[in-house]
Amino acid sequence: MVTAFAEMLKRHAAPGRVAWIGVRPGRREEVQAPEATGISVGGLSGDHAKEGKRAVTLIQAEHLPVIASLAGLETVHPEQLRRNLLVSGINLAALRKASLRVGSAVLRVTGPCPPCSRMEEVLGHGGYNAMRGHGGWYAEVLEPGRVALGDRVTLLTVSE
Repeated sequence: MVTAFAEMLKRHAAPGRVAWIGVRPGRREEVQAPEATGISVGGLSGDHAKEGKRAVTLIQAEHLPVIASLAGLETVHPEQLRRNLLVSGINLAALRKASLRVGSAVLRVTGPCPPCSRMEEVLGHGGYNAMRGHGGWYAEVLEPGRVALGDRVTLLTVSE
């Protein structure tokens, strides 16, 4: 039974895709949305993140309509949420502690990325709570590389 469960954790219907890329040059600076960028151990090129377990932030594209609904908004755009990579088609929550190939880089999902208090400012009253449970995930860079819009997001390994 244990083997079956371990194998099931590795199964996904399809690879994910990079739907949007965001680079935050500095705290509170406007987010830039390049079509492609490099990923080093310190995060995306030009981003203000630092090396370590929080070098890259990812958020689930399928959660944007949920966040909008919970915030009482018609739509929410990825640049408002200030994450680095918007991923569609693969469940990021199922990838905690997993190593992923994103473009030519390899990332390890390290943990949930909680919303910041700025979400009240950006999304309005209740914006912080609208993002709770939908704030995305942190990742560390295991192998630098390059990422572009439309690149595949594939599971490499799952740590237990």
